Amino acid sequence: MMSAFSRRSARVAGFLIAAALFAAGVWWFAFTAALDQLEERGRADLALASDRVSGQLQRFRELAVLLSDHPALVPLVTTGEGDLDVARATLTETADKTGSLRIRLIDHSGRILVATDRAAGGTVAGRPDFERAMDGGLGSDHRVDPDTGRRLYTFASPVFGPGGPVEGVVTVTLDTVGLEWNWPADPSTVYFSDDLGVVFVSNRSDLILTVRDPDRRDAARSTLYSGIGLAPFPDFSAALVSGHDLWSVDGGRYLPRRALHLTQPLPVIGLTGEILLDLTPAINLANLQALVAAALCLAFGALLYLATERRRVLAEQLAAEAALNAELEARVAERTQALSEANTDLRREVGERIEAETALKKAQADLVQAGKLSALGQMSAGISHELNQPLMAIRSFAENAGMLIDRGKPEVARDNLARISELARRMGRIIKNLRAFARQEVAEVADVDLGEVVDAALEIMMPKVEQAGARVDWVRPGGAVMVRGGEVRLQQVVMNLVSNAVDAMEGTGGRRIAIHIEEQAARTCLFVRDSGPGIADPDRIFDPFYSTKEVGHAEGMGLGLSISYGLVQSFGGAIRGRNRPEGGAEFVVELDRAALERAA
Repeated sequence: MMSAFSRRSARVAGFLIAAALFAAGVWWFAFTAALDQLEERGRADLALASDRVSGQLQRFRELAVLLSDHPALVPLVTTGEGDLDVARATLTETADKTGSLRIRLIDHSGRILVATDRAAGGTVAGRPDFERAMDGGLGSDHRVDPDTGRRLYTFASPVFGPGGPVEGVVTVTLDTVGLEWNWPADPSTVYFSDDLGVVFVSNRSDLILTVRDPDRRDAARSTLYSGIGLAPFPDFSAALVSGHDLWSVDGGRYLPRRALHLTQPLPVIGLTGEILLDLTPAINLANLQALVAAALCLAFGALLYLATERRRVLAEQLAAEAALNAELEARVAERTQALSEANTDLRREVGERIEAETALKKAQADLVQAGKLSALGQMSAGISHELNQPLMAIRSFAENAGMLIDRGKPEVARDNLARISELARRMGRIIKNLRAFARQEVAEVADVDLGEVVDAALEIMMPKVEQAGARVDWVRPGGAVMVRGGEVRLQQVVMNLVSNAVDAMEGTGGRRIAIHIEEQAARTCLFVRDSGPGIADPDRIFDPFYSTKEVGHAEGMGLGLSISYGLVQSFGGAIRGRNRPEGGAEFVVELDRAALERAA
Protein backbone atom coordinates (compact mmCIF):
# COMPACT_ATOMS: atom_id res chain seq x y z
CA MET A 1 0.00 0.00 0.00
CA MET A 2 2.85 2.40 0.78
CA SER A 3 4.37 1.61 -2.64
CA ALA A 4 1.09 2.48 -4.42
CA PHE A 5 0.83 5.69 -2.44
CA SER A 6 4.45 6.58 -3.36
CA ARG A 7 3.81 5.95 -7.05
CA ARG A 8 0.66 8.05 -6.91
CA SER A 9 2.59 10.86 -5.16
CA ALA A 10 5.40 10.70 -7.73
CA ARG A 11 2.91 10.94 -10.58
CA VAL A 12 1.22 13.91 -8.95
CA ALA A 13 4.59 15.65 -8.36
CA GLY A 14 5.68 15.02 -11.97
CA PHE A 15 2.38 16.34 -13.26
CA LEU A 16 2.72 19.50 -11.13
CA ILE A 17 6.27 20.12 -12.43
CA ALA A 18 5.12 19.69 -16.04
CA ALA A 19 2.17 22.04 -15.41
CA ALA A 20 4.52 24.65 -13.91
CA LEU A 21 6.88 24.44 -16.91
CA PHE A 22 3.95 24.70 -19.31
CA ALA A 23 2.57 27.75 -17.43
CA ALA A 24 6.03 29.37 -17.53
CA GLY A 25 6.21 28.85 -21.30
CA VAL A 26 2.76 30.32 -21.73
CA TRP A 27 3.78 33.30 -19.58
CA TRP A 28 6.89 33.97 -21.68
CA PHE A 29 5.03 33.67 -24.97
CA ALA A 30 2.19 35.93 -23.76
CA PHE A 31 4.64 38.48 -22.33
CA THR A 32 6.71 38.76 -25.54
CA ALA A 33 3.54 39.01 -27.64
CA ALA A 34 2.22 41.73 -25.34
CA LEU A 35 5.59 43.53 -25.61
CA ASP A 36 5.32 43.51 -29.42
CA GLN A 37 1.82 44.96 -29.27
CA LEU A 38 2.86 47.48 -26.61
CA GLU A 39 5.82 48.61 -28.70
CA GLU A 40 3.62 49.02 -31.78
CA ARG A 41 1.15 51.13 -29.85
CA GLY A 42 3.91 53.05 -28.09
CA ARG A 43 5.63 53.95 -31.35
CA ALA A 44 2.31 55.26 -32.65
CA ASP A 45 1.81 57.30 -29.45
CA LEU A 46 5.38 58.62 -29.59
CA ALA A 47 5.00 59.55 -33.27
CA LEU A 48 1.75 61.34 -32.45
CA ALA A 49 3.35 63.24 -29.56
CA SER A 50 6.38 64.09 -31.69
CA ASP A 51 4.16 65.33 -34.52
CA ARG A 52 2.22 67.41 -32.00
CA VAL A 53 5.33 69.10 -30.63
CA SER A 54 6.90 69.54 -34.06
CA GLY A 55 3.66 70.91 -35.46
CA GLN A 56 3.27 73.43 -32.65
CA LEU A 57 6.89 74.56 -33.09
CA GLN A 58 6.43 74.67 -36.87
CA ARG A 59 3.89 77.49 -36.51
CA PHE A 60 6.49 79.74 -34.89
CA ARG A 61 9.14 78.85 -37.49
CA GLU A 62 6.70 79.79 -40.25
CA LEU A 63 5.93 82.99 -38.36
CA ALA A 64 9.65 83.91 -38.39
CA VAL A 65 9.80 83.25 -42.15
CA LEU A 66 6.67 85.33 -42.71
CA LEU A 67 8.00 88.29 -40.71
CA SER A 68 11.33 88.26 -42.56
CA ASP A 69 9.52 89.66 -45.63
CA HIS A 70 7.31 92.14 -43.75
CA PRO A 71 7.44 95.63 -45.41
CA ALA A 72 7.58 97.36 -42.02
CA LEU A 73 10.74 95.42 -41.00
CA VAL A 74 12.86 94.85 -44.12
CA PRO A 75 13.85 98.54 -44.72
CA LEU A 76 15.23 98.83 -41.17
CA VAL A 77 17.95 96.24 -41.85
CA THR A 78 18.52 96.79 -45.58
CA THR A 79 18.65 100.60 -45.85
CA GLY A 80 18.59 101.69 -42.23
CA GLU A 81 15.39 103.57 -42.94
CA GLY A 82 11.92 102.93 -41.62
CA ASP A 83 9.65 103.71 -38.70
CA LEU A 84 10.76 102.00 -35.48
CA ASP A 85 7.42 102.65 -33.77
CA VAL A 86 5.48 101.00 -36.59
CA ALA A 87 7.87 98.04 -36.57
CA ARG A 88 7.58 97.69 -32.78
CA ALA A 89 3.77 97.86 -32.96
CA THR A 90 3.76 95.24 -35.72
CA LEU A 91 5.93 92.86 -33.71
CA THR A 92 3.92 93.43 -30.52
CA GLU A 93 0.59 92.80 -32.26
CA THR A 94 1.94 89.66 -33.91
CA ALA A 95 3.31 88.34 -30.59
CA ASP A 96 -0.02 88.94 -28.86
CA LYS A 97 -1.99 87.17 -31.57
CA THR A 98 0.31 84.15 -31.91
CA GLY A 99 1.26 83.65 -28.26
CA SER A 100 4.95 84.25 -28.91
CA LEU A 101 7.03 85.18 -25.89
CA ARG A 102 9.09 87.73 -27.84
CA ILE A 103 9.98 88.72 -31.41
CA ARG A 104 13.17 90.58 -32.36
CA LEU A 105 14.56 92.26 -35.48
CA ILE A 106 18.40 92.05 -35.60
CA ASP A 107 20.88 93.62 -38.02
CA HIS A 108 23.82 91.82 -39.60
CA SER A 109 26.15 92.66 -36.67
CA GLY A 110 23.88 91.03 -34.12
CA ARG A 111 22.52 94.29 -32.69
CA ILE A 112 18.82 94.15 -31.76
CA LEU A 113 17.00 96.94 -33.62
CA VAL A 114 13.38 96.30 -32.53
CA ALA A 115 12.02 93.87 -29.95
CA THR A 116 8.78 93.17 -28.10
CA ASP A 117 10.78 92.99 -24.87
CA ARG A 118 13.28 95.49 -23.49
CA ALA A 119 16.28 94.02 -25.27
CA ALA A 120 16.47 96.68 -28.03
CA GLY A 121 20.07 97.87 -28.35
CA GLY A 122 21.55 94.60 -27.07
CA THR A 123 23.39 92.00 -29.12
CA VAL A 124 22.94 88.30 -29.90
CA ALA A 125 26.14 87.86 -31.89
CA GLY A 126 27.52 84.35 -31.52
CA ARG A 127 24.19 82.71 -30.82
CA PRO A 128 23.83 79.54 -32.93
CA ASP A 129 20.37 80.43 -34.23
CA PHE A 130 21.58 83.91 -35.31
CA GLU A 131 24.73 82.57 -36.95
CA ARG A 132 22.77 79.90 -38.82
CA ALA A 133 20.30 82.52 -40.11
CA MET A 134 23.16 84.80 -41.19
CA ASP A 135 24.43 81.90 -43.29
CA GLY A 136 21.10 81.98 -45.13
CA GLY A 137 19.36 79.06 -43.43
CA LEU A 138 16.64 78.73 -40.80
CA GLY A 139 18.23 78.70 -37.37
CA SER A 140 16.86 77.33 -34.14
CA ASP A 141 18.06 77.22 -30.56
CA HIS A 142 16.74 76.24 -27.16
CA ARG A 143 17.96 77.37 -23.76
CA VAL A 144 16.85 78.25 -20.24
CA ASP A 145 16.63 81.91 -19.23
CA PRO A 146 18.81 82.14 -16.08
CA ASP A 147 16.80 85.14 -14.81
CA THR A 148 13.27 83.74 -15.12
CA GLY A 149 13.93 80.00 -15.36
CA ARG A 150 11.82 79.81 -18.51
CA ARG A 151 12.60 77.16 -21.11
CA LEU A 152 12.82 79.08 -24.39
CA TYR A 153 12.82 77.85 -27.97
CA THR A 154 13.89 80.33 -30.69
CA PHE A 155 13.54 80.27 -34.48
CA ALA A 156 15.66 82.62 -36.61
CA SER A 157 14.87 83.52 -40.24
CA PRO A 158 17.26 85.55 -42.50
CA VAL A 159 16.18 88.89 -43.96
CA PHE A 160 17.60 89.13 -47.49
CA GLY A 161 18.61 92.39 -49.10
CA PRO A 162 17.62 93.42 -52.66
CA GLY A 163 20.75 91.86 -54.15
CA GLY A 164 20.44 88.58 -52.30
CA PRO A 165 22.84 88.82 -49.28
CA VAL A 166 21.53 88.40 -45.73
CA GLU A 167 21.11 91.85 -44.15
CA GLY A 168 19.48 90.88 -40.86
CA VAL A 169 17.56 88.28 -38.88
CA VAL A 170 14.06 87.95 -37.38
CA THR A 171 13.82 85.73 -34.31
CA VAL A 172 10.65 84.35 -32.75
CA THR A 173 10.89 82.95 -29.21
CA LEU A 174 8.26 80.92 -27.38
CA ASP A 175 7.95 79.53 -23.88
CA THR A 176 7.74 75.73 -24.01
CA VAL A 177 5.29 75.79 -21.11
CA GLY A 178 2.68 76.78 -23.70
CA LEU A 179 3.34 73.51 -25.52
CA GLU A 180 2.85 71.48 -22.35
CA TRP A 181 -0.31 73.33 -21.31
CA ASN A 182 -1.99 72.34 -24.59
CA TRP A 183 -0.80 68.75 -24.21
CA PRO A 184 -3.78 66.36 -23.82
CA ALA A 185 -3.76 63.95 -20.90
CA ASP A 186 -1.60 60.95 -21.74
CA PRO A 187 -1.15 57.98 -19.37
CA SER A 188 2.32 57.29 -20.79
CA THR A 189 5.41 59.29 -19.86
CA VAL A 190 6.65 61.26 -22.88
CA TYR A 191 9.67 63.57 -22.89
CA PHE A 192 12.02 65.24 -25.39
CA SER A 193 15.74 65.59 -24.67
CA ASP A 194 18.48 67.45 -26.52
CA ASP A 195 21.94 66.35 -27.63
CA LEU A 196 23.32 67.02 -24.11
CA GLY A 197 20.84 64.54 -22.63
CA VAL A 198 18.77 67.25 -20.89
CA VAL A 199 15.00 66.72 -20.81
CA PHE A 200 13.64 69.96 -22.28
CA VAL A 201 9.91 69.19 -22.82
CA SER A 202 7.80 66.57 -21.03
CA ASN A 203 4.28 65.78 -19.87
CA ARG A 204 5.77 64.94 -16.45
CA SER A 205 7.01 68.02 -14.62
CA ASP A 206 9.37 65.91 -12.45
CA LEU A 207 11.50 65.07 -15.50
CA ILE A 208 11.96 68.61 -16.85
CA LEU A 209 15.61 69.78 -16.82
CA THR A 210 16.92 66.42 -15.64
CA VAL A 211 20.04 64.73 -17.11
CA ARG A 212 20.06 60.97 -17.59
CA ASP A 213 23.84 60.61 -18.06
CA PRO A 214 25.78 61.92 -15.02
CA ASP A 215 28.94 62.24 -17.13
CA ARG A 216 27.24 64.77 -19.44
CA ARG A 217 25.76 66.91 -16.64
CA ASP A 218 28.94 68.96 -16.21
CA ALA A 219 29.20 69.48 -19.97
CA ALA A 220 25.59 70.73 -20.07
CA ARG A 221 26.15 73.11 -17.16
CA SER A 222 29.26 74.55 -18.74
CA THR A 223 27.70 75.19 -22.14
CA LEU A 224 24.02 75.67 -22.93
CA TYR A 225 22.72 75.45 -19.35
CA SER A 226 25.25 77.63 -17.61
CA GLY A 227 23.95 78.81 -14.26
CA ILE A 228 20.92 76.48 -14.42
CA GLY A 229 20.24 73.86 -11.74
CA LEU A 230 20.02 70.51 -13.53
CA ALA A 231 18.64 67.56 -11.55
CA PRO A 232 19.62 63.93 -12.13
CA PHE A 233 17.23 61.69 -14.04
CA PRO A 234 15.39 59.18 -11.77
CA ASP A 235 17.35 56.03 -10.98
CA PHE A 236 16.73 53.26 -13.48
CA SER A 237 18.26 50.04 -14.76
CA ALA A 238 17.83 48.84 -18.34
CA ALA A 239 17.75 45.34 -19.79
CA LEU A 240 17.35 44.09 -23.35
CA VAL A 241 14.61 41.44 -23.42
CA SER A 242 13.68 39.80 -26.72
CA GLY A 243 14.87 42.89 -28.59
CA HIS A 244 12.98 45.31 -26.30
CA ASP A 245 14.58 47.94 -24.07
CA LEU A 246 12.99 47.37 -20.65
CA TRP A 247 13.56 49.78 -17.75
CA SER A 248 13.09 49.46 -14.02
CA VAL A 249 12.52 53.03 -12.78
CA ASP A 250 12.51 54.45 -9.26
CA GLY A 251 10.81 57.80 -9.98
CA GLY A 252 7.80 58.09 -7.72
CA ARG A 253 4.15 57.44 -8.39
CA TYR A 254 3.99 59.49 -11.61
CA LEU A 255 6.48 57.25 -13.45
CA PRO A 256 5.97 53.54 -14.18
CA ARG A 257 8.17 51.26 -12.06
CA ARG A 258 8.61 48.86 -14.97
CA ALA A 259 8.46 50.33 -18.46
CA LEU A 260 9.21 49.77 -22.14
CA HIS A 261 11.54 52.53 -23.41
CA LEU A 262 11.23 53.78 -27.00
CA THR A 263 13.01 56.65 -28.79
CA GLN A 264 12.48 58.67 -31.98
CA PRO A 265 15.02 61.22 -33.29
CA LEU A 266 13.61 64.62 -34.28
CA PRO A 267 16.46 66.36 -36.13
CA VAL A 268 14.17 69.11 -37.41
CA ILE A 269 13.75 70.55 -33.91
CA GLY A 270 17.06 69.24 -32.52
CA LEU A 271 15.45 66.96 -29.92
CA THR A 272 14.90 63.25 -29.36
CA GLY A 273 11.45 61.98 -28.42
CA GLU A 274 11.28 59.26 -25.76
CA ILE A 275 8.37 57.39 -24.17
CA LEU A 276 8.06 55.10 -21.15
CA LEU A 277 5.19 52.62 -21.49
CA ASP A 278 3.96 50.94 -18.31
CA LEU A 279 4.60 47.19 -18.42
CA THR A 280 2.00 46.42 -15.77
CA PRO A 281 -0.80 45.60 -18.26
CA ALA A 282 1.52 43.31 -20.26
CA ILE A 283 2.74 41.56 -17.08
CA ASN A 284 -0.82 41.22 -15.77
CA LEU A 285 -1.96 39.76 -19.09
CA ALA A 286 0.92 37.28 -19.11
CA ASN A 287 0.20 36.35 -15.49
CA LEU A 288 -3.47 35.88 -16.28
CA GLN A 289 -2.76 33.63 -19.26
CA ALA A 290 -0.21 31.64 -17.26
CA LEU A 291 -2.71 31.24 -14.43
CA VAL A 292 -5.37 30.12 -16.89
CA ALA A 293 -2.97 27.59 -18.40
CA ALA A 294 -1.99 26.33 -14.95
CA ALA A 295 -5.63 26.16 -13.92
CA LEU A 296 -6.52 24.19 -17.04
CA CYS A 297 -3.67 21.76 -16.38
CA LEU A 298 -4.67 21.35 -12.76
CA ALA A 299 -8.31 20.92 -13.75
CA PHE A 300 -7.39 18.28 -16.30
CA GLY A 301 -5.22 16.47 -13.74
CA ALA A 302 -7.94 16.65 -11.15
CA LEU A 303 -10.43 15.17 -13.60
CA LEU A 304 -8.05 12.30 -14.30
CA TYR A 305 -7.46 11.74 -10.61
CA LEU A 306 -11.15 11.78 -9.76
CA ALA A 307 -12.27 9.57 -12.65
CA THR A 308 -11.46 6.34 -10.76
CA GLU A 309 -13.72 7.22 -7.84
CA ARG A 310 -16.52 8.73 -9.89
CA ARG A 311 -18.92 5.81 -9.37
CA ARG A 312 -18.62 5.82 -5.60
CA VAL A 313 -18.87 9.59 -5.38
CA LEU A 314 -21.86 9.56 -7.75
CA ALA A 315 -23.69 6.99 -5.62
CA GLU A 316 -23.07 8.98 -2.44
CA GLN A 317 -24.16 12.16 -4.22
CA LEU A 318 -27.41 10.58 -5.41
CA ALA A 319 -28.20 9.42 -1.88
CA ALA A 320 -27.43 12.84 -0.48
CA GLU A 321 -29.54 14.49 -3.17
CA ALA A 322 -32.48 12.24 -2.41
CA ALA A 323 -32.33 13.14 1.26
CA LEU A 324 -31.93 16.80 0.42
CA ASN A 325 -34.91 16.70 -1.97
CA ALA A 326 -37.09 15.13 0.69
CA GLU A 327 -36.08 17.79 3.20
CA LEU A 328 -36.62 20.51 0.60
CA GLU A 329 -40.10 19.23 -0.28
CA ALA A 330 -41.02 19.24 3.40
CA ARG A 331 -39.78 22.81 3.77
CA VAL A 332 -41.65 23.87 0.61
CA ALA A 333 -44.91 22.38 1.94
CA GLU A 334 -44.41 24.07 5.29
CA ARG A 335 -43.59 27.39 3.65
CA THR A 336 -46.60 27.09 1.29
CA GLN A 337 -48.93 26.59 4.22
CA ALA A 338 -47.41 29.60 6.03
CA LEU A 339 -47.79 31.75 2.91
CA SER A 340 -51.45 30.69 2.53
CA GLU A 341 -52.17 31.67 6.10
CA ALA A 342 -50.36 34.97 5.65
CA ASN A 343 -52.32 35.63 2.45
CA THR A 344 -55.61 35.01 4.27
CA ASP A 345 -54.59 37.37 7.08
CA LEU A 346 -53.53 39.98 4.53
CA ARG A 347 -56.87 39.84 2.72
CA ARG A 348 -58.72 40.20 6.01
CA GLU A 349 -56.53 43.17 6.96
CA VAL A 350 -57.11 44.79 3.53
CA GLY A 351 -60.88 44.42 3.99
CA GLU A 352 -60.68 45.97 7.46
CA ARG A 353 -58.63 48.88 6.14
CA ILE A 354 -61.08 49.48 3.29
CA GLU A 355 -63.96 49.54 5.77
CA ALA A 356 -62.01 51.90 8.05
CA GLU A 357 -61.19 54.19 5.11
CA THR A 358 -64.86 54.27 4.07
CA ALA A 359 -65.91 55.10 7.63
CA LEU A 360 -63.20 57.79 7.83
CA LYS A 361 -64.37 59.41 4.59
CA LYS A 362 -67.99 59.39 5.82
CA ALA A 363 -66.94 60.88 9.16
CA GLN A 364 -64.94 63.54 7.37
CA ALA A 365 -67.91 64.38 5.12
CA ASP A 366 -70.21 64.53 8.16
CA LEU A 367 -67.71 66.77 9.94
CA VAL A 368 -67.54 69.12 6.93
CA GLN A 369 -71.36 69.24 6.75
CA ALA A 370 -71.56 69.84 10.50
CA GLY A 371 -69.08 72.68 10.13
CA LYS A 372 -71.21 74.26 7.43
CA LEU A 373 -74.40 73.93 9.47
CA SER A 374 -72.59 75.31 12.52
CA ALA A 375 -71.48 78.30 10.47
CA LEU A 376 -75.05 78.81 9.25
CA GLY A 377 -76.28 78.66 12.82
CA GLN A 378 -73.77 81.27 13.93
CA MET A 379 -74.81 83.55 11.07
CA SER A 380 -78.56 82.99 11.43
CA ALA A 381 -79.19 86.28 13.23
CA GLY A 382 -77.31 88.30 10.65
CA ILE A 383 -78.94 86.46 7.75
CA SER A 384 -82.40 87.01 9.26
CA HIS A 385 -81.60 90.72 9.52
CA GLU A 386 -80.29 90.67 5.92
CA LEU A 387 -83.60 89.16 4.71
CA ASN A 388 -85.83 91.21 7.02
CA GLN A 389 -84.57 94.55 5.71
CA PRO A 390 -85.53 93.84 2.04
CA LEU A 391 -88.92 92.51 3.21
CA MET A 392 -89.66 95.71 5.15
CA ALA A 393 -88.50 97.78 2.16
CA ILE A 394 -90.69 95.74 -0.20
CA ARG A 395 -93.71 96.33 2.02
CA SER A 396 -93.04 100.05 2.22
CA PHE A 397 -92.45 100.39 -1.55
CA ALA A 398 -95.65 98.37 -2.28
CA GLU A 399 -97.80 100.62 -0.05
CA ASN A 400 -96.28 103.74 -1.59
CA ALA A 401 -96.85 102.36 -5.11
CA GLY A 402 -100.58 101.92 -4.37
CA MET A 403 -100.83 105.45 -3.05
CA LEU A 404 -98.96 106.86 -6.05
CA ILE A 405 -101.27 105.05 -8.49
CA ASP A 406 -104.30 106.48 -6.69
CA ARG A 407 -102.75 109.93 -7.02
CA GLY A 408 -102.14 109.47 -10.71
CA LYS A 409 -98.38 109.14 -10.55
CA PRO A 410 -97.71 105.86 -12.38
CA GLU A 411 -94.09 106.74 -13.32
CA VAL A 412 -93.08 107.12 -9.69
CA ALA A 413 -95.02 103.97 -8.82
CA ARG A 414 -93.10 102.10 -11.58
CA ASP A 415 -89.79 103.10 -9.92
CA ASN A 416 -91.00 101.65 -6.63
CA LEU A 417 -91.98 98.43 -8.38
CA ALA A 418 -88.48 98.24 -9.97
CA ARG A 419 -86.91 98.61 -6.50
CA ILE A 420 -89.22 95.87 -5.20
CA SER A 421 -88.02 93.59 -8.06
CA GLU A 422 -84.33 94.31 -7.29
CA LEU A 423 -84.84 93.58 -3.58
CA ALA A 424 -86.60 90.33 -4.44
CA ARG A 425 -83.66 89.28 -6.66
CA ARG A 426 -81.28 90.09 -3.83
CA MET A 427 -83.24 87.92 -1.40
CA GLY A 428 -83.35 85.11 -3.96
CA ARG A 429 -79.58 85.29 -4.45
CA ILE A 430 -78.98 85.10 -0.69
CA ILE A 431 -81.31 82.12 -0.31
CA LYS A 432 -79.71 80.39 -3.34
CA ASN A 433 -76.21 80.76 -1.84
CA LEU A 434 -77.48 79.45 1.52
CA ARG A 435 -79.06 76.43 -0.16
CA ALA A 436 -75.91 75.67 -2.13
CA PHE A 437 -73.76 76.06 0.96
CA ALA A 438 -75.97 73.84 3.11
CA ARG A 439 -76.28 70.94 0.65
CA GLN A 440 -74.06 67.83 0.82
CA GLU A 441 -71.73 68.27 -2.19
CA VAL A 442 -70.42 65.18 -3.98
CA ALA A 443 -66.66 65.01 -3.33
CA GLU A 444 -65.52 65.47 -6.92
CA VAL A 445 -63.01 67.98 -8.29
CA ALA A 446 -64.13 70.13 -11.23
CA ASP A 447 -63.34 73.48 -12.88
CA VAL A 448 -64.84 76.36 -10.83
CA ASP A 449 -64.59 80.16 -11.02
CA LEU A 450 -62.68 81.26 -7.91
CA GLY A 451 -64.03 84.83 -8.23
CA GLU A 452 -67.64 83.64 -8.11
CA VAL A 453 -66.82 81.40 -5.12
CA VAL A 454 -65.51 84.43 -3.19
CA ASP A 455 -68.55 86.52 -4.21
CA ALA A 456 -70.97 83.85 -2.97
CA ALA A 457 -69.08 83.36 0.32
CA LEU A 458 -68.95 87.12 1.00
CA GLU A 459 -72.67 87.51 0.31
CA ILE A 460 -73.35 84.97 3.06
CA MET A 461 -70.72 86.41 5.43
CA MET A 462 -71.49 90.15 4.97
CA PRO A 463 -74.06 90.27 7.83
CA LYS A 464 -71.45 88.99 10.28
CA VAL A 465 -68.78 91.29 8.82
CA GLU A 466 -71.02 94.37 9.07
CA GLN A 467 -72.20 93.42 12.55
CA ALA A 468 -68.57 93.29 13.68
CA GLY A 469 -67.92 96.75 12.18
CA ALA A 470 -65.31 95.44 9.74
CA ARG A 471 -64.60 96.34 6.14
CA VAL A 472 -63.81 93.92 3.30
CA ASP A 473 -61.48 95.00 0.47
CA TRP A 474 -62.19 92.48 -2.28
CA VAL A 475 -60.40 93.06 -5.57
CA ARG A 476 -62.32 90.93 -8.06
CA PRO A 477 -60.42 89.94 -11.24
CA GLY A 478 -61.75 91.26 -14.54
CA GLY A 479 -62.45 87.78 -15.98
CA ALA A 480 -63.07 84.26 -14.79
CA VAL A 481 -60.30 82.62 -12.73
CA MET A 482 -60.82 78.88 -13.29
CA VAL A 483 -59.26 76.50 -10.77
CA ARG A 484 -59.63 72.85 -9.79
CA GLY A 485 -61.90 72.29 -6.76
CA GLY A 486 -65.45 71.91 -5.44
CA GLU A 487 -67.62 75.04 -5.51
CA VAL A 488 -69.42 74.51 -2.18
CA ARG A 489 -66.30 73.23 -0.39
CA LEU A 490 -64.28 76.19 -1.64
CA GLN A 491 -67.04 78.50 -0.35
CA GLN A 492 -66.71 76.83 3.04
CA VAL A 493 -62.94 77.42 3.03
CA VAL A 494 -63.37 81.11 2.16
CA MET A 495 -66.13 81.52 4.79
CA ASN A 496 -63.95 79.88 7.46
CA LEU A 497 -61.04 82.22 6.66
CA VAL A 498 -63.27 85.34 6.66
CA SER A 499 -65.04 84.24 9.87
CA ASN A 500 -61.70 83.62 11.61
CA ALA A 501 -60.47 87.03 10.44
CA VAL A 502 -63.57 88.74 11.89
CA ASP A 503 -63.17 86.88 15.20
CA ALA A 504 -59.45 87.65 15.34
CA MET A 505 -60.06 91.41 14.98
CA GLU A 506 -62.57 91.51 17.84
CA GLY A 507 -61.70 94.30 20.27
CA THR A 508 -59.37 96.10 17.82
CA GLY A 509 -59.80 99.29 15.86
CA GLY A 510 -59.65 99.79 12.09
CA ARG A 511 -60.92 96.28 11.32
CA ARG A 512 -60.13 95.43 7.74
CA ILE A 513 -60.08 92.25 5.67
CA ALA A 514 -58.22 92.25 2.33
CA ILE A 515 -58.94 89.52 -0.28
CA HIS A 516 -57.27 89.22 -3.66
CA ILE A 517 -56.21 86.61 -6.24
CA GLU A 518 -52.76 86.21 -7.82
CA GLU A 519 -51.46 83.95 -10.60
CA GLN A 520 -48.12 82.42 -9.50
CA ALA A 521 -46.18 79.96 -11.66
CA ALA A 522 -48.45 76.97 -12.32
CA ARG A 523 -50.92 77.75 -9.50
CA THR A 524 -53.54 80.32 -8.54
CA CYS A 525 -53.28 81.82 -5.03
CA LEU A 526 -56.10 83.32 -2.94
CA PHE A 527 -54.84 85.73 -0.21
CA VAL A 528 -56.97 86.57 2.88
CA ARG A 529 -55.39 89.16 5.23
CA ASP A 530 -56.68 90.85 8.37
CA SER A 531 -55.57 93.70 10.60
CA GLY A 532 -55.82 91.72 13.84
CA PRO A 533 -53.09 90.87 16.36
CA GLY A 534 -51.75 87.93 14.29
CA ILE A 535 -51.37 84.21 14.97
CA ALA A 536 -50.07 83.17 18.40
CA ASP A 537 -48.70 79.78 17.29
CA PRO A 538 -48.51 79.51 13.45
CA ASP A 539 -47.26 75.90 13.59
CA ARG A 540 -50.46 74.65 15.27
CA ILE A 541 -53.21 76.60 13.52
CA PHE A 542 -54.29 73.63 11.38
CA ASP A 543 -54.37 71.13 14.29
CA PRO A 544 -57.88 69.87 15.14
CA PHE A 545 -59.51 71.53 18.21
CA TYR A 546 -56.71 74.08 18.44
CA SER A 547 -58.19 77.52 19.16
CA THR A 548 -57.02 80.79 20.70
CA LYS A 549 -60.57 81.69 21.77
CA GLU A 550 -61.60 81.52 25.40
CA VAL A 551 -63.31 78.37 26.68
CA GLY A 552 -67.07 78.68 26.28
CA HIS A 553 -66.79 81.30 23.56
CA ALA A 554 -69.72 81.27 21.17
CA GLU A 555 -67.71 80.65 18.04
CA GLY A 556 -66.48 77.20 17.10
CA MET A 557 -64.40 74.47 18.62
CA GLY A 558 -61.14 74.97 16.67
CA LEU A 559 -62.16 72.74 13.73
CA GLY A 560 -62.64 75.40 11.01
CA LEU A 561 -59.03 75.63 9.84
CA SER A 562 -58.50 71.88 10.24
CA ILE A 563 -61.53 71.23 7.99
CA SER A 564 -60.29 73.85 5.51
CA TYR A 565 -56.86 72.21 5.44
CA GLY A 566 -58.40 68.83 4.56
CA LEU A 567 -60.69 70.34 1.91
CA VAL A 568 -57.87 72.18 0.13
CA GLN A 569 -55.68 69.08 0.19
CA SER A 570 -58.52 67.05 -1.37
CA PHE A 571 -58.33 69.43 -4.36
CA GLY A 572 -54.58 68.80 -4.72
CA GLY A 573 -53.87 72.29 -3.32
CA ALA A 574 -52.20 73.73 -0.23
CA ILE A 575 -53.06 76.22 2.50
CA ARG A 576 -50.71 78.01 4.86
CA GLY A 577 -50.88 80.85 7.37
CA ARG A 578 -48.32 83.28 8.73
CA ASN A 579 -47.95 86.60 10.55
CA ARG A 580 -47.32 89.64 8.36
CA PRO A 581 -44.35 91.90 9.23
CA GLU A 582 -46.61 94.97 9.17
CA GLY A 583 -49.13 93.29 11.52
CA GLY A 584 -52.08 90.95 11.20
CA ALA A 585 -52.39 87.46 9.79
CA GLU A 586 -52.29 86.21 6.20
CA PHE A 587 -53.70 82.96 4.82
CA VAL A 588 -52.80 81.72 1.33
CA VAL A 589 -54.79 79.05 -0.54
CA GLU A 590 -52.90 77.55 -3.51
CA LEU A 591 -55.01 75.78 -6.18
CA ASP A 592 -54.14 74.15 -9.51
CA ARG A 593 -55.20 76.00 -12.63
CA ALA A 594 -57.94 74.35 -14.64
CA ALA A 595 -56.10 74.61 -17.98
CA LEU A 596 -52.93 72.95 -16.62
CA GLU A 597 -54.98 70.17 -15.06
CA ARG A 598 -56.70 69.35 -18.37
CA ALA A 599 -53.38 69.42 -20.26
CA ALA A 600 -51.87 66.99 -17.78
